[in-house]
Amino acid sequence: MSERGMETRDTPVRITHVVDGKPWTGKVGRTADVHEPATGRVTGVVDLAGTVEVAAAVDAAARAAREWGEVSLARRTRVLFAFREAVVAHREELAAVVTAEHGKVLSDAAGEVQRGLEVVEFACGLGHLLKGSHSENVSTDVDVHSIRQPLGVTAVIAPFNFPVMVPLWFVPVAIACGNAVVLKPSEKVPSAANLLARLWSDAGLPDGVFTVLHGDREAVDGLLDHPGVASVSFVGSTPVARYVYGRATAAGKRVQALGGAKNHMVVLPDADLDAAADAAVSAGFGSAGQRCMAISVVVAVDPVGDDLVERIRDRMAGIRTGDGRRGCDMGPLVTREHRDRVAGYVAAGVAAGATLVVDGRDVVPDGSAGGFWLGPTLFDHVTPDMPVYADEIFGPVLSVVRVASYDEALALVEAGEYGNGAAVFTNDGGAARRFARDVQVGMVGVNVPVPVPVPYYSFGGWKASLFGDSHAHGVEGVHFFTRGKVVTTRWVQPSHGGVSLGFPTPT
Repeated sequence: MSERGMETRDTPVRITHVVDGKPWTGKVGRTADVHEPATGRVTGVVDLAGTVEVAAAVDAAARAAREWGEVSLARRTRVLFAFREAVVAHREELAAVVTAEHGKVLSDAAGEVQRGLEVVEFACGLGHLLKGSHSENVSTDVDVHSIRQPLGVTAVIAPFNFPVMVPLWFVPVAIACGNAVVLKPSEKVPSAANLLARLWSDAGLPDGVFTVLHGDREAVDGLLDHPGVASVSFVGSTPVARYVYGRATAAGKRVQALGGAKNHMVVLPDADLDAAADAAVSAGFGSAGQRCMAISVVVAVDPVGDDLVERIRDRMAGIRTGDGRRGCDMGPLVTREHRDRVAGYVAAGVAAGATLVVDGRDVVPDGSAGGFWLGPTLFDHVTPDMPVYADEIFGPVLSVVRVASYDEALALVEAGEYGNGAAVFTNDGGAARRFARDVQVGMVGVNVPVPVPVPYYSFGGWKASLFGDSHAHGVEGVHFFTRGKVVTTRWVQPSHGGVSLGFPTPT
């Protein structure tokens, strides 16, 4: 691969762990193939960690954490700023690596890097949020102050769909707080994590403070069970998030496990339908629908259904599906198995009686015949009992549900098990305010289809979209990666010749 990671690999390369600042040189047991979704080619072979590698990674991180936790805030901040500059300098390379292994188009990958970079910039100023408080003379000669201290070793288990952004939701904040981090990226998209490790090293981060441990469930279970891991941050599907939360909390760890979603976009009759159609297409099919904040359901409130569906269909005709390095609008799905699973939902939707307006199975991609292709798909007249509505598909499938009123739309959103995000499109300020107040989700958009918050606010959902009490980044992220301590102090101030020395009387 070139410096920018653009050329395809002729021979699969080995991708291994980064432990104590160095590539893993120990014995290799199991491995997995890494595919290029746009061609179907095997471009890499990634090592899969077992108990030996997990133990080595956590031990190295624990040694590093003891020293890093004592490092001054000034020095930590300098490392964070240097890392920020390294990410900026290599943002094109990072985006290219993401496109090569995930398949999303380069513009999507560049946007992912930018959103991750914003969290790095937030972490650069974390000294302000690590400040404690002080109360003087709460009782006679008694003062109280509070401090926040690092946890030690923190684990981050990241999904395939954002190989750069999701790790950067957690890692810079954890490191700025004085912790060491073991990152377990998805084995489907491993290379971006190793590139991040190189950039951390270039920024002057001491060896062992950032570790990359590749693997599958065996590595995950090892981190969840290891007594040296203090916390676990996870992003993925709801069944796995529930499993991670249960197993890690049983082992005494604090956990933030962000799960799945079925995000709704409610379109009220007074909405700008052109803006709503544009938003539905971009939020439904960006990154081939493989986003936890993707809009997968459009709720059309009578009488806008026919007009809105027609506008969405017209815009879908202009979407160019193909290799993300060719200027296309939408790339492939991440694996052949995932593509086949999503295509199965399209067939299930037809069998259940939904109206198939645009069939993505018929797409003619601008790319290799071996790629994992499925074009944008649109269903109309979907009902809540259909699998295409009820299940998290995680692909470029958009369902339109028609309802008679605002109250029916809100009840539809509320009935779902997920509570990640929801959006409303309207020109009525009162209706927008009511929706933002009433809807039971963690993130709300008003005429904004993908309401991902800026880093100084926290990211996370409600209901089955979050297991644990803390959302990602923002103040909640800082509190997750630190422990509070309150110190109560009493100094007796004796007088010596009329002068108070400020020292306690010897006993």
